[in-house]
Amino acid sequence: MWKTTEGSTGRLLQLCLGYFFFYVIFGVATKCFTGKAAIVVPIMNDMEFLVWSTLGGSLICLIVVFAARWYRTKTDRFIQAGPLTIPAEYAYIIPSGICTAIVIPTTTLMYMLLKSVMVAMVIMRASVIVICRVVDEAQIRQGILRKTVYREENIAVVFAIAAACTQIFLAKSEDFDFLSNAAAMAVLSTYIVAYMFRIYIMNYYKNTRPKGAPLDNKWFFAIEQIAASVTMALVALLLFFCGLQLKPIVLFHAAVAQPHAQWFPASLAGAVYGTVAFFSVFIFMFKGRTATFAGLVNRLTSLVAGTTATLVSFYIFGGRFPSKADWCSLALILVAVGFLTVAEKKRAAELVAAKEIEAQPEKTG
Repeated sequence: MWKTTEGSTGRLLQLCLGYFFFYVIFGVATKCFTGKAAIVVPIMNDMEFLVWSTLGGSLICLIVVFAARWYRTKTDRFIQAGPLTIPAEYAYIIPSGICTAIVIPTTTLMYMLLKSVMVAMVIMRASVIVICRVVDEAQIRQGILRKTVYREENIAVVFAIAAACTQIFLAKSEDFDFLSNAAAMAVLSTYIVAYMFRIYIMNYYKNTRPKGAPLDNKWFFAIEQIAASVTMALVALLLFFCGLQLKPIVLFHAAVAQPHAQWFPASLAGAVYGTVAFFSVFIFMFKGRTATFAGLVNRLTSLVAGTTATLVSFYIFGGRFPSKADWCSLALILVAVGFLTVAEKKRAAELVAAKEIEAQPEKTG
């Protein structure tokens, strides 16, 4: 058994391995359900897959949250809201859940609105990396974050953005049609703003814990996911009954009113993605690390998992082989990982010296 302590490098690696494993499974499933692999499966359109995979992902999160009782209050700070006494952190964790409810559908809407899925992925991954660095800078200036962003982390940001943007050099001019597409620009702007608030809130919670106060990421995750699920359910009901004839709403109504034959397998695939969410959030909120570092670890893991999913899809299901751009991107990722490794060694030593985390026990023969 690989035993690790909270905030240790070993615990971080465990989270990355879990994220990688489930992301690869979901990546392969997505290719199969949406017709990007040769396996014979009745193809779903993007909206159908979004609806049923989102349902599966939300349900698995809620099942774990309620079964494990992660929702139980883990704070000693309360405020009075009328007749109710509620945790003070609800004031920003619930908005974080609403932001999560915005991020999930806007991700797929980006794929639907842009001609190039690759360009959509590049924009979203690169934007999250930049957002994390901006959040650190903002919280340092506000006095919320009292750690410095190491030079190696800044260098890794450059290589990570280069890795994310590599394939853009091969994109055709029409792949950038979103620049003149008002709907696509609106969705992209909404995605970026929602993700920025969410990452800021995650790090605000992490960086403002009073000394000795509990830092329970499971509790944060539970309240955020409950808020996200309630928000998505309310919006889904509104869209289903609103009667508007906009294309995305028409597709959504059809996906719900006339379920695809593969709705249940797609929901199971979504449950895998819901499992990814656990690892993703816990990496974003990893103890003692900057948003820059955690965001890089999160996005780089997804980039490597994406390439791996393409390989698995090719060898098992007859999908496409990774392109030269994929391999160039992977090379740049490895360089970024090298700089992050140096930064992690420095950070771990700093945290041990400050007694914020326990020193890793030495291995004995």
